[in-house]
Amino acid sequence: MSKKEDFIQHINTGYTSKGESLVLGAAILDGETVGETKVKIPLKTLNRHGLIAGATGTGKTKTIQVLSEQLSSFGIPVLMMDIKGDFSGIAKLGIEQGFITERHTKIDIPYTIASFPVELMTLSAQDGVRMRATISEFGPVLFSRILDLNDTQAGVVSVIFKYCDDKKMPLLDLKDIKKVLNYITEEGKDEISQEYGKISTATTGTILRKIIELEQQGGDFFFGEKSFEIDDLLRIDENGKGYVNILRLTDIQDKPKLFSTFMLSLLAEIYQQMPEKGDVDQPELVLFIDEAHLIFDEASKVLLDQIETIIKLIRSKGIGVYFVTQNPMDIPKGVLAQLGLKIQHALRAFTANDRQAIKQTADNYPTSDYYQTDEVLTSLGIGEAFVTALNEKGIPTPLAATMMRAPMSRMDVLESNEIDEINAKSKLVKKYSEEIDRESAYEILNKKIEDANSQAEEVEVEEKKSNEPSTAEVIGKSVTKVVTSASFIRGVFGILMKIFKK
Repeated sequence: MSKKEDFIQHINTGYTSKGESLVLGAAILDGETVGETKVKIPLKTLNRHGLIAGATGTGKTKTIQVLSEQLSSFGIPVLMMDIKGDFSGIAKLGIEQGFITERHTKIDIPYTIASFPVELMTLSAQDGVRMRATISEFGPVLFSRILDLNDTQAGVVSVIFKYCDDKKMPLLDLKDIKKVLNYITEEGKDEISQEYGKISTATTGTILRKIIELEQQGGDFFFGEKSFEIDDLLRIDENGKGYVNILRLTDIQDKPKLFSTFMLSLLAEIYQQMPEKGDVDQPELVLFIDEAHLIFDEASKVLLDQIETIIKLIRSKGIGVYFVTQNPMDIPKGVLAQLGLKIQHALRAFTANDRQAIKQTADNYPTSDYYQTDEVLTSLGIGEAFVTALNEKGIPTPLAATMMRAPMSRMDVLESNEIDEINAKSKLVKKYSEEIDRESAYEILNKKIEDANSQAEEVEVEEKKSNEPSTAEVIGKSVTKVVTSASFIRGVFGILMKIFKK
C-alpha cells in the first residue's frame, strides 16, 4: 500500500461517523489536497466544546461561518459573539467565484449557495435585539465575582441582597444597588447595624467604586429590564433552520469588563434554565466566543476557576462552547483541557517567543506519522487548518491538515440598509426594545427617606408647639418596612449558588 493509500485509509477510518456530521473539508498530505478524504465532526460530540485559533487573516471567521451554516441547516441554533463585525453576511446568499470553484474541486465537495435566518443582537445602544439582565438575576455570588471583590466585600454584597429581599425591594439596575450602598452607609446605617451587623464605610466605598467602573464600561446599558429570555436563542425558522444569533460587539472592544460580565451571566443562566440532556444526538445550542482572550486577560484566579467549572458542567445541558482566538495559549490550561475539537489555522513566527509558543501549541495535538506539526503550523495557507475532534466514542480523531470548504453565504458584512431590513422584520427587536423602569430599590428608598424626613419635620413642629423632647430620631428609625409587588427572579444567593456553593 502506498503512503497516499495508507493516509486515505487512516483519515477516513478516523473520521467515520454513524450519525450526522459537519463536513469541514478534505485532508492535505505533502502539500496536496486528497479529495478522497473527508474531515468530519459528529454532531453527537459538539457539546464537548472546542477551540478555533490562528493568526489574523488565516481564515478563522470563515471557519466559524462554515460551522454555523451547517449547524443551522441541521436545525441547531447558534450564538456568535461578533467583535470585529465581519460575520453578518451569513444572512445573505453567497456568490460562487473562481477561487471557490477551484477549492471545492480539490476537496471534491459540491458548492451551493445559501442564506440563513439571522437575529442581530446588542449589549449597547446599537440597533438590534437588546440583551439585558437584572442585578437580582445575577445574585450576590456572580455579581461579587464580576466586581472582583474580596471575601469581606462579597459578604457586604450578600447582606445587600438579603436586606433587599427582606424588604421586598427589587435590584434591577446599577442605580438600584448604588442607592442601597449609599443608604446603608448614611440614612440607614443604624437600621442595617441592628438587623445585620455593622458595615464599614470603607468597604461600601470600595464596592461603589467598582460598580462605577463597570458602569463606565457600559454596564448601565446591560443591567435592567426587560430581561432577555434564553428560549429566544433556541428558535427554528419555518424551513427548519436554526437561527444564527449574532451579538454585535464592535463598540465594546475596549470594555472587557462588560464583555466578560455578559458571558459569565449568559453561561450561568443557560446552565440554570436548560434541562439535563445526557447523551444526545446533537446539541441544543452552540456558542462561538470571538476574541476569547478578552474574557481571560484580566480575570482573577477565582473567576477563571468558575469559568472552568461552568464549561465542565454546561455540556450536560446539550450546549457547545467554542473559543476563538489568535493563539491557543490565550486560553487557560484548565479550560483548554475541556475542549474536544481543535481547529488550528496558521501561526506566524516572528520572534523566539513566537517559535516557542508554536512548539507548545504543537504539543497540544495528537502525534502524527504524516506531519511535523510545528513546521506545518507555520506553512498552512489561508483557509487551511489542522483539525482534531472527538469521535462518537470520545476518542480523538487523527490530526488532519485540512483544506476547509468555503461558506455558502456571503463572505462580507451587511450594508446598513440590510441591517435595518433584518431588524425591521425581527419579532425580538420589538419584544426587547421597550425599556422598563418599574418601582425598585432606588425609588423605594428615595420615598422611604422622603417620608422619614417629612414625618420628622412634622414632629419637630409639634414639639415646638408642645415644648416636648424631640422624637424625630425615633420616628425616622421607625420607617423601616416597604411593600412592593416586585419579587426576585433567582433568590438571595443568585443563579450560581448551586455551582459555586463550595
